[in-house]
Amino acid sequence: MQYQDVFVLFWKQVEESVQEGRFAKLTMAKTIGKPNLKNIYVRPVYTDEGFKVLLKLRYRSEETEDQEDELTLAEAFEVLKPYLKTSFSSVLLFTTTKDVTFKINKKGAGSITEALPTFHEVTQAKKEDE
Repeated sequence: MQYQDVFVLFWKQVEESVQEGRFAKLTMAKTIGKPNLKNIYVRPVYTDEGFKVLLKLRYRSEETEDQEDELTLAEAFEVLKPYLKTSFSSVLLFTTTKDVTFKINKKGAGSITEALPTFHEVTQAKKEDE
């Protein structure tokens, strides 16, 4: 199955974990090549306006400052999609009940695997300047 279709299924699990209060963290990892962008992290933020995420772009070089944005989950999805297969070949979803890994192979096919949870409780993210 093409990775775009599998990623939509993966993202449904992200949305379900948020709705059920189990979402702990999401990480884009396994860079393709040697880009300056090292990781992308998505962590939960509960605000008066409801659930948001803190999306952090982490760079390898110290000259490039890490970027942080507070977004809705739908906005985060739109930001992450262009990085699939261009910069990153895997996305890890950490929930309090299981870890879910989305991977893209060299032929462009996506897959989802599950493992025991790394996190047992949800920790809210805080912006570094707070």
